[in-house]
Amino acid sequence: MDQFNYLFVKLDKNNDGFVSVEELHNEMRRIGVTAADEKSQAIVNNYDQNRDGRLDYEEFLGYIMDRERKWRINFHALDKNKCGAIDQEDIVDLFKELGVVISKRNAKKIIQMMDEDSSMTVDWGEFLHHIILNPAENIKELVSSWKHSLVFDVGESRSMPIELTQDEADLSLWGNFVLASGLADAASRTVTAPIDRLKTLLQVHGSKAVSLGFRELQAGALRSMWQGNMVNVLKGTPQSTLQCFIYAQMKAHSAGERNTLSIQQRFGMGCVSGASAHAVFYPLEILKVRLNLQEAGSYHGVLRCARTIYQNESAAAFYRGFKPSILCMIPYAGVECAVHQSIMSWVKRDPANNSEAKLFFFSFVAFASGQATSYPLAVIRTQQQAQAFSSSSQQASNVSLLQLFLGIYERQGVRGFYSGMGTSFVRAVPCALINYTLTAKFETLFSQ
Repeated sequence: MDQFNYLFVKLDKNNDGFVSVEELHNEMRRIGVTAADEKSQAIVNNYDQNRDGRLDYEEFLGYIMDRERKWRINFHALDKNKCGAIDQEDIVDLFKELGVVISKRNAKKIIQMMDEDSSMTVDWGEFLHHIILNPAENIKELVSSWKHSLVFDVGESRSMPIELTQDEADLSLWGNFVLASGLADAASRTVTAPIDRLKTLLQVHGSKAVSLGFRELQAGALRSMWQGNMVNVLKGTPQSTLQCFIYAQMKAHSAGERNTLSIQQRFGMGCVSGASAHAVFYPLEILKVRLNLQEAGSYHGVLRCARTIYQNESAAAFYRGFKPSILCMIPYAGVECAVHQSIMSWVKRDPANNSEAKLFFFSFVAFASGQATSYPLAVIRTQQQAQAFSSSSQQASNVSLLQLFLGIYERQGVRGFYSGMGTSFVRAVPCALINYTLTAKFETLFSQ
């Protein structure tokens, strides 16, 4: 029992002879366990015999014994060659049985999560320590937790690439993650669609946006606040997935064995991946802006809008405003990626910073940095995309970026370049909360 006493002492940070929910939670967070709040509380609730809100050694030992009985058979099943330890090949085989192909490099990372003596194998004691702190109920849930440690995301709307650690051989590893994040992204975009539409109105009409919004609400009822949301959902998840893929491929060929990047590399990769994905899905961005700006009662759906643009203007209209849009995406994706991943690298050095609240705060800081850097270009981009709805639409194609810039300055001054940025920040809060919460829940559901 000495090994269990060692683990108990390790968890008992304040040396009071008890393991509290907070101490258990902090250690779970350190090793990357998802939903650590709920799981640490559940363990204490189930094994706290005297109901004092913490575990003494005997109560903790009861939890360990239950975990040992539950997982010993699973350990022997994972040990394919019956050598008394799990190695990289066993991890690769396990994922293969579940229909997932991972590289040996990522199998090595999983082994290193559990390996305490640097032998690059995991014996029963090391495995038991791991599943004591990672209270998965079955093999699939355990694999899901390992995948979470390889795929990490906190963000406003998944418009920037997360720093994936898997290489091109591991594309199926994050299939459930993409599906889960896609559903969470669709939910967050739908819930915040009215705020997003108000932001577009502010970017195009400035101070008149609020009165226009009320007029639209009266004419088209509550449904009018969700105009353009369908195309926004159809655009958002595929674009962010492609951006993640491009970023992951560049990282796989640049990070080397250390699997680390400099801030300059992160900035450059963020710029390239963001601009490339944005270019592919830009026509959907045009449709979103046009649908957002349609008058109530003229909403006829995505296909009708696309047909009207093609018939009345030209195919080139689907790339109107592309130049300022790319100029916007380059600093935005680059700055947010560089700042976000640098902050996350710093956060992971200290487990005390690794709480949901702090991760959310740091992610918001990264988002705000990207927005503040690129927002004036976003305003110019949106106005150029929306030119077909302006009073001078006949000369829309002749308006240059410089003319748009000067026009905004003459009408509204410097403040005009930041119209709607406040609503963007307001939208970021519910978006992040919904994305962060639902992604974990959906992936847990899909992994069962």
